[in-house]
Amino acid sequence: MKEEDIVETFKRRTRNPFRPRSSHLIQTLFTHFKPFSPTGESLICGEAKYLEKRVLVIGQEKPTLEKLRNPENAKKLNLGMLSADEHSQILGILKQARTMDPNELAILCLIDTYGADISMTSARRFQAYFISHLIYEFLTIPIRTISIVIGEGGSGGALALQVTDRRAQFEDALYATAPPESMASIIFRDDSRIREALLISKPTAHDLRKLGVIDQILPVPEDIKDVKGFAAPIEHYLQRSFRDLFHTKIKKLLEHREKRALAYGMPRHHGKLHELKKILEKPIKDFFYKVPPDIQVVTYNSQTQIPDDYAGSEPLELNQEYIRCGQERSPKPSGGCGRLIKLEEYLKNFQVCPYCNRQNILDAGGWIECLTDPETFFEINRNLTVDSLLDDQSITGYYRESLERQRSHFNESLVTGEALIFGQPVILAISEFYFSGGSMGVAFGEKFNRAIELAIEKKYPFISLCCSGGARLYEGILALMQMVKTIAGVHRLKRQGLPFISILGDPSTGGAIASYASLGDVILAEPNALVIFTGPRVMESRGFEVDESLIRSNSLQQLSGLIYYYQDYFFDIRGIHQVTERKDFKRELVKYLEFFQKTLPK
Repeated sequence: MKEEDIVETFKRRTRNPFRPRSSHLIQTLFTHFKPFSPTGESLICGEAKYLEKRVLVIGQEKPTLEKLRNPENAKKLNLGMLSADEHSQILGILKQARTMDPNELAILCLIDTYGADISMTSARRFQAYFISHLIYEFLTIPIRTISIVIGEGGSGGALALQVTDRRAQFEDALYATAPPESMASIIFRDDSRIREALLISKPTAHDLRKLGVIDQILPVPEDIKDVKGFAAPIEHYLQRSFRDLFHTKIKKLLEHREKRALAYGMPRHHGKLHELKKILEKPIKDFFYKVPPDIQVVTYNSQTQIPDDYAGSEPLELNQEYIRCGQERSPKPSGGCGRLIKLEEYLKNFQVCPYCNRQNILDAGGWIECLTDPETFFEINRNLTVDSLLDDQSITGYYRESLERQRSHFNESLVTGEALIFGQPVILAISEFYFSGGSMGVAFGEKFNRAIELAIEKKYPFISLCCSGGARLYEGILALMQMVKTIAGVHRLKRQGLPFISILGDPSTGGAIASYASLGDVILAEPNALVIFTGPRVMESRGFEVDESLIRSNSLQQLSGLIYYYQDYFFDIRGIHQVTERKDFKRELVKYLEFFQKTLPK
């Protein structure tokens, strides 16, 4: 293929409606393909024979031009995006594959999707959980696996099928954390700045091979309609991959998958100096809670005139600091009852209004106060930041400006440490929403896994608190790969028989809920927490109807009770076990900790 501008590649080739789809390539590659009954229009799956081996083929199917010309199809908003139903079918195929002879079977995934379906129907069927469970399954399944990005690899929808033993991508295919239009809209507030978004994403095959996301770039024909020209390099790649994979023991492949996952975002050459720093770093043993810097505090004195009927009949104390419900972080009202609350009482109630139960998003310090015994939290890896892991060239000017704007008391979006909960020792990983929206980047993933290492070393239970907007877009594809890295960490924890309690704060969205946060042995949530893969604003901007009350923790927890009646659909997914108010979290946590204490490895 001739070298051309990345935007031209994206428009002229990657999203070309005449580009071969999974169905075209499957028909060309496999003469005896037996399709399984589909559960939707965006998934093709079935069984084939290749080099005397059974092959389970899973292909994402973007709509063809003929399908798009149909007025009825043109109205559908989720064509080319796998639904929760389709993800459930794939999970079922993988579970069934575990019962087959691994020496006679391989799995091939063809990736071509705008992203996972973001409709309310899929959201209510725990779409984010399916993505995390699929990644977990591909990481751990004792079957040889291959994936090829044949067109567009969109976000978690692509990642759900891409964590395989061999990973290839067509030269003109793109694989990104988010669609470039969405990325431009979020980062630049201008969805026309696609070029800058693509450059930050690093979505090309050459970028991804350098970062270790794929291991092979497949050439493409000049003619975008040449199905045989696209199929030929796949044929050669499959032959070589089958030869290599079936000469490698499954145990070695599983070890390599995990090692690869844990390496995402790490410097390629860290060496002994890096390890020495890791050993010598001391935990910060003094934790003092500080009021979040943007809390709107008002001190009332004798000169202040307050209407007699304001905030009921309760008198206001002179020289007392108050906050106003609904205006905690901005003078502009944003809901709430509007009553005045003593700042001290407000903080003791963990930023929940005692009158109307409106809750403010807690920072990491607030969650530490909420969950742990006083003065027992020892922070670890405080100084591990993005600067420790990425070189200067990877931190763009846009990203540097964003980092400098952060006002958190902490240095990164994840705070990790050791603490006691009613005397029970635990390791904690707590999202800091007020640092870049709690977003998952390379420092987040590395801190998460170092905390898991400590839990394994000390044989302590592990507790995570998710309060996140998703992957950190400024870090491009490496941010998306932190989903895989944290899931690999959870697998290491479970392999050691250690308990993992996941707490879903408000909000729990994006890559966080579609990775580690939905894999807890027990999953708790605070009331009214937003729990969804794609935020409501993005859903509405794409034309999807949204009822926020149905994608919040209270409603989803009620649905979770029905999961046990549909285990052939949900498999190991259990939704939300319990919704708990902030003031009760410690008491509820210690119940689970005492139960798990009886099962911990000695």
